[in-house]
Amino acid sequence: MALPAVLRRGLSIPVVGSPLFIISNPNLVIAQCKAGVVGSFPALNARPEHVLGEWLDRITTELAEYNAKHPEQPAAPFAVNQIVHKSNDRLQHDLGVCAEYKVPIVITSLGAREDVNQAIHAWGGIVLHDVINNTFAKKAIEKGADGLIAVAAGAGGHAGTLSPFALIHEIREWFDGPLLLSGAIGNGNAILAAQAAGADLAYVGSAFIATHEANAVDAYKQMIVESGASDIVYSNLFTGVHGNYLRSSIVASGLDPEALPQSDPSAMNFGSTRVKPWKDIWGAGQGIGAVKDVVPAAELIERLKREYEAARERLSLVSASTEATAVA
Repeated sequence: MALPAVLRRGLSIPVVGSPLFIISNPNLVIAQCKAGVVGSFPALNARPEHVLGEWLDRITTELAEYNAKHPEQPAAPFAVNQIVHKSNDRLQHDLGVCAEYKVPIVITSLGAREDVNQAIHAWGGIVLHDVINNTFAKKAIEKGADGLIAVAAGAGGHAGTLSPFALIHEIREWFDGPLLLSGAIGNGNAILAAQAAGADLAYVGSAFIATHEANAVDAYKQMIVESGASDIVYSNLFTGVHGNYLRSSIVASGLDPEALPQSDPSAMNFGSTRVKPWKDIWGAGQGIGAVKDVVPAAELIERLKREYEAARERLSLVSASTEATAVA
């Protein structure tokens, strides 16, 4: 099945920038879209709720102006992430604002709801739903999602535990629609690997934390640069849902990363009363070892493009060599 037109328009590389809680903002989204990847942000980042309309007005206006000036290479589309869990009392308001601006892509998380999907389809948007296993993937499609984001082991924030190869394989056995892969994707090699495994697009998040446009404090950005895969801790203490966090931020908050208690998985935002997730405890995925500097988002995307094209060329040479050997 071919990707919907909205997921092909304006892309310079097969990447969707994942919505980063607190961190993603209009500056980052606009920079991502102009550089040719889908930019996204959580609706809940726009606070108070009336700010969401202001953000969408700015994003749609600036991207329209950019496209008018660059018809030969328009910007990629943008997406808004909606938390559909019952704890989100802003959901109906935020969906209404998204409808007003006809947001082209909505990423839904923490639950799949048929009524939400129908509302998004009514204004012409498409729905991509976060899943961590095959069971949740089937439920999402049954409830009307258009595509899936396979959140595999090593992804930043709320992540699963399955190997990306296993997860993609199981989903592709029955689903031929839009499929994105999330999990430790920090360089162009990993983007191509995601496609080779069966995904259409790579879902990249943590690398964008260390960009100039990201709404993250300098210490957070620098910690991304200085850390690697072994510095990631998987815990459900801070929100009630398992996620990946930077070890140094846990230590800085006075906690022992090796002795974190379990929290009630049914209680969102549960955890230590002394620290706040995302604000004090910083999320990141295992792919941050590829991040060496804090740079503008456009520069990061240019690096990913160079690495992606180099990986394609390398595999092309390997394939040609293999064919020549077989003929000989």
